[in-house]
Amino acid sequence: MLKMSQVNYIRDLHNSGCRISEITRETGIDPKTIRKYISKDDFSQKPPIKTTHQSILDEHKQTIDAWLEEDKKSWYKQKHTAKRVYDRLVAECGYSGSYSVVQRYVKKMREHVSPKASLELIWAPGTAQVDFGDADFIVKGEKTRLKYLVVSFPYSNDSFCQVFGGENAECVCQGLKDIFDYIGGVPPLLIFDNATGIGRRIGNVVHENKVFTGFKAQYGFQARFCNPYAGYEKGHVESKVAYNRKNLFVPIQSFNDIIEYNQKLLDKHKIKAREKHYKKQVPIHELFEDDKKAFRNLPIKPFEARHYDWYKADGYGKICIDGKHYYSTSPEYAKQELMVGFYAHTIEILDANGKIIVNHPRQYGDVRTDTCDYSTSLAVLLKNVGAWHNSGVRADTPDVLKEYMDNLPKDKLKDCLRIMRDLTEKFGYNVAVEAMEKTCRNGNVNICDASVLADRILGYGLDTPPTAGPELESYDALLLGGDALC
Repeated sequence: MLKMSQVNYIRDLHNSGCRISEITRETGIDPKTIRKYISKDDFSQKPPIKTTHQSILDEHKQTIDAWLEEDKKSWYKQKHTAKRVYDRLVAECGYSGSYSVVQRYVKKMREHVSPKASLELIWAPGTAQVDFGDADFIVKGEKTRLKYLVVSFPYSNDSFCQVFGGENAECVCQGLKDIFDYIGGVPPLLIFDNATGIGRRIGNVVHENKVFTGFKAQYGFQARFCNPYAGYEKGHVESKVAYNRKNLFVPIQSFNDIIEYNQKLLDKHKIKAREKHYKKQVPIHELFEDDKKAFRNLPIKPFEARHYDWYKADGYGKICIDGKHYYSTSPEYAKQELMVGFYAHTIEILDANGKIIVNHPRQYGDVRTDTCDYSTSLAVLLKNVGAWHNSGVRADTPDVLKEYMDNLPKDKLKDCLRIMRDLTEKFGYNVAVEAMEKTCRNGNVNICDASVLADRILGYGLDTPPTAGPELESYDALLLGGDALC
């Protein structure tokens, strides 16, 4: 094929009167080619046509296409790999070509997806989107991956965040409740991902969790679930999930009390709210006032985000949840059916009459845990004082108090355990043990002194400055054998 400069030169020579033979001598181009371009009457560009070469794979492409089409109905973890396609072609279709040819074709077909046009959605004030993200935190000194619930408002571009151990219905409802309380109202419409723990769309039918159904009824909002694999239906909250991870949780945040941390976290939305809306060029907090005008009133009574199930305690009186999380009750409840109340952050274990036996922090994750509250063992330990030295209660006792109790005769040890039990019932186990440990300094633990100190710990606090309460240093000196507390 000649270049257009050559074609023009040939035609110029011909137009100047040169014969074909002369043009051939001048250009060295074959006479047939010269005649072709002299006689050509249309040099307009034609649509380029991509030429294809015959491939050994051509006769198998329809088969591969059918397999890949069928894959669209399968779980993503059970789709054909290029290697599996190649193996089947060899075994079932007599394919004799190379794997690389198959690999390139499979990759090409999987990438050949018709692009979807994006439609800019308009969101009414008050509408909210809900989704979860995950991030690492330092909890009581240990690095832990937790979930965080994000509620975003596309109209104003504001959002709110709460951290949880999981993403079950109790976590969702507790997070929504705390956010609703903070913003002072209830969004009329909430849009959820199809994979959250509160409901799931299967075809045209949505199956809601009972806890969420009760929560929705009490707060009076409508819920809409996205279609499966259609995250673009709630693209705003998905971008907020990424934004919050980068801006709220970098560097890695640390805390000891997740409930306290979540309370502080709600105020952090104000940082972003001071900025102007990316399109409307109005401060986000001003636009959020329009969101709030669409809110419904909070219910008169707050919702308790929980559910109950029956579990049988093992021979040690422990309840096993999810096959890996163990919670203590008391040895006296061994082999008994007990009721367990599940909250977002805690669980409570109740006896058959509905009386609370013990509360525990709720555990999440795939690693086995063993959560104990030794206060529940005190009643049994009083009946068998000799078990003190090998008991979990002793292991959980501060060293000073432990040494004191180790040296007591059996009858005095029983009296001391009785004091621990009585104080635990009134003040809680941790306060009881702390008060008893403080009274050990004067060489004698008695119910009167320990009760006074326990009351102080729960009230003013041992380290509270005198201006916040009465002057008690003289009492401290008396109780603690002459050493006033600093």
